[in-house]
Parts: sequence; C-alpha cells; structure tokens
Amino acid sequence: MDVSTNDKKSSTMTVPSTHRKDSNTSMISSIVRLKPKMNVFTGAAINIGVIIGSGIFISPKGVLEGAGSVGMTLIIWVLCGIVSILGALSYAELGTMIPEFGGEYAYIRFVYGDFPAFLALWIQLILIQPGSIAILTLTFGNYCLQPLFPDPACPPPQVAVQLLAILVIVFFCGVNAWSVDVSARIQDVFGVFKVVALGVIIIGGAVEMGKGNVDNFQNAFEGTNYRGLGVAFYSGLYSYAGWYTANILVEELKDPYRTLPRAIHLSMWTVIIIYVLTNVAYFTALTPAELLASNAVAVTFGDKVLGNFSWIVPTSVVLSVFGSVGANVLAVSRLFFVGARQGHFPDVLSMLNIRRSTPLPSLIVMTILCILYSFAKNVYTLINYCSFAAWTISGCATIGLVYLRWKRPDLPRPYKVNIVIPILFILACIFLVIMGTVSAPIDTLIGVAIASSAFPVYFIVVRPIWKFEWVNTTSDAVTVWLQKFLEVVKEEPISKPIDTKTKSLTESTPLQK
Repeated sequence: MDVSTNDKKSSTMTVPSTHRKDSNTSMISSIVRLKPKMNVFTGAAINIGVIIGSGIFISPKGVLEGAGSVGMTLIIWVLCGIVSILGALSYAELGTMIPEFGGEYAYIRFVYGDFPAFLALWIQLILIQPGSIAILTLTFGNYCLQPLFPDPACPPPQVAVQLLAILVIVFFCGVNAWSVDVSARIQDVFGVFKVVALGVIIIGGAVEMGKGNVDNFQNAFEGTNYRGLGVAFYSGLYSYAGWYTANILVEELKDPYRTLPRAIHLSMWTVIIIYVLTNVAYFTALTPAELLASNAVAVTFGDKVLGNFSWIVPTSVVLSVFGSVGANVLAVSRLFFVGARQGHFPDVLSMLNIRRSTPLPSLIVMTILCILYSFAKNVYTLINYCSFAAWTISGCATIGLVYLRWKRPDLPRPYKVNIVIPILFILACIFLVIMGTVSAPIDTLIGVAIASSAFPVYFIVVRPIWKFEWVNTTSDAVTVWLQKFLEVVKEEPISKPIDTKTKSLTESTPLQK
C-alpha cells in the first residue's frame, strides 16, 4: 500500500492526490470519499426499509391493549403517523439547511454546541440504535426457526436464535463494507418487497370486508380506555421509528436539496397508508380478543385468511425484517463515521477504505456493539429506558429549527415548512416526554443515569481536562497500525470551490460562535 504521511502534527496517513496502483495493479480512486449515489427512490426505500421492520407485526397488539377499542386503535395509528410526518418535514428543512451526515446530531451541534451534540450521539449509538438492530435480528431469527418448532411449549433454542441474528449482522456489515451501491440495491429490492408483502395482507382484508366481515367495526369505540393511550402511542410510534433515516444519509443523496424532501414525502405517506390499511385488514378477520391473544398477529391473520397460502405471511415477515436490518446498519454506521469526523469518537472511525470508499472501521465497531446486544435478555427494557431521551433529542433539534428562523433568517433554506409544523411537533415531543415520565418514573430515572455516563466519557476522554502526552503518542501509534491493517485513510476534502454560505453551515462551529 503506497501511502504518505501527514505533517508532524499528525501521525495519520493520507492517500496522494495522484492515481496509484496497488500490488494487484488495480487502480485506486484519486479521491477517497463517500460518494453521493442515492436517488429519490433509494432514499425513500431506505426510509421505508428502516420504518417497516418488525413493528407493524408486533405493535398492533400493544396499541389495541392500550386503546381498548377498534376505533381508537385506528385513530392512534393515524395520529402516530401524523406526529412522525410532522417530525420528518421539520427535519427536511433542517437537513437541507444543514446538509451534513448525522441528522439530528449535526443539527444539535450547529445550534447548541459540542457537548449537547455528543450527548445526543452517545445515547443513540451506545444504547438506542444497537439495541434496535439487535431486536430486529432476534425477531428475524425467531421467525426463521419458528416453523421448525411448531409446538408453543417448545420454542426455538435461544442460542440458535442468537447465532442466526449474529450471522445477519455480520452479513450486512460485509455488504456495507464491500459496496454502498450493493447495499443501496438491496434496500431498493426489500423496500418494494415489504410493501408488496403487506399488500397481501391488505388485499386479504379487502376480500374479507367484501364478504361482509365488518362486525368488529360496529360500535367501534366501545371499551375505549383513555388511561391507556400513553401505552398505545408508544407502541404505535415504535412502528414509525426511523422517519429521520434519510437525513442521516444526506451527503450520499444526489441533489439533496430536492431529493431529501421528496424521499421523505414518498416514504412517510406510503407508510401511513400501509399501516392504517394493514390494521383495518387485521380487524376484518380477527376479533379484538383474538388479536390480543396472539403474539404474532400477522401469522394468525394468515392462518385464518390465506389457508394453504398462509406460509406467505411468515416468509414476508422474515424478508421484511431482513431488509430493515440492512437499512439500519447502513444508517447507524454513518453516525459513528460523522461522530469520529467531528472528534467525538476515535479518529480511525472517520476513515474510509482506500479500495471501496466505505467506512470500514465504523462498520466493524457498530457490528461488535450489535452482536453484544443480541446476547442481552432485556434489550426491550433498555430501549424503553431511553424512550424519553429519544423524544427529548427530537424536540430539542426541532426547537433549534424555530430558533434559527428567528436568530438566523439569512441562512439558505432550499426547503421551508410552515412554522406551524415544527411547533406542533415540539408540542407532541413535550407531551410524549411528560407522559413517559409520569407513566414510568423509574425507567426514566434509569434512562437518565445511562445518559449521564456521557459526562465522564466526554470530559475525561473526548475533551480531557488533563492531557497526557503518552496517551496521544499511544493513540497515534494504534491509529497508524489500524490504518495499515484495514487499509483506511481520512476522507479527502472536496477539491472544487465551496460556496461560502454552504461552507458556513457545514463547518464544525455551533451557532453561539
């Protein structure tokens, strides 16, 4: 590997700007960067791939259990979709105004400064995102093995489920390390497939409705439990989680000013319509009591409606979750990448492989964390601990949008929403944080304790109060060794001139400065 060293102030390596050939005489690109290769369809497919995972096959039971009635259940699904699209539209303005990797991490950093951004990133990367991927892969493992263990009293061995989950994590790490194009094409395929798969359920429900099976919609609001609406909202919003994914990948979108808002609109309205129609379909074949008694509502629906073709549903669930894992791995690895690029994680995590132009080190670290979480028995509980934090982060980022409208009206806004939209989303975030704290104060306190671990990490490791030269020397030596071993280098700067307005938005300076 032909590389040169930087000046004496840095021990990391860079690739020369001229073309070089490796030992295999294959040409290495003169510029090592993440390339903007994703179009509107790919961005929407990735968003749909993250959102439509296991949630729509798990959450209907939780929403009905909290809402208490069929009518209120359907309203909750619509309201959760509206809350999500309000957030997505607000983030579309933020994403085109601050077109950086990292989504809300970049927005919070620009508005509030360094430490609040690190705190938000820490919560996302150490707890929420790896735990979410672990849930998806474990769900995948369960559905794959369930046909081999039809007896409910003899479930699939947990070790087998975990090993299958780990194989899926490693597979998608390899795909993303090999090629962004291949990973994006996988999302295109599975993004379409999962919509088609849910279409089978929707069509099945339409057929049942055509047969006159609408008894569950009579007296639809009978039994509504207003005290349980908090649980219903959290279950529904879990299914919509991921509406912000396209913002994380903004630097890999072609013409992001136009592509990002279009991808958000296309993906969010598609998901809302699919979710509502899917739940209507469930209630054409299943009574509320049957739905509450089922741990796999889609499978129960398929067994009752599709007859000999009931195998289509569990197969669809497996493929849906499989595609969602790939989309999550693609997005979360970029969070590690951008965090390291801004100095919040080890420098090597901001480097790209010289042959594939993919963030190999960040993919490896993300994979290790996901594998560790796949062995945890209380992953759902861990994620619940930080539910309040996730909505606090989203609310703070959107407050920043409103603040920038007042403080910096001069900033370029290629896409601009009505100010009512972010205000409504902020109010929804406040409501969800308060509701979660009141409903589960102990979980909230534990979540605060987990989030607080960011303080010693930041002030001892990231921005240490006391600095020791031997620590820097050791860190530099390890970084250079990893660069040689993984064949990675720092991302090279763009050679073409940058507009001063755009540069002012993407520089690493908070608004206060």
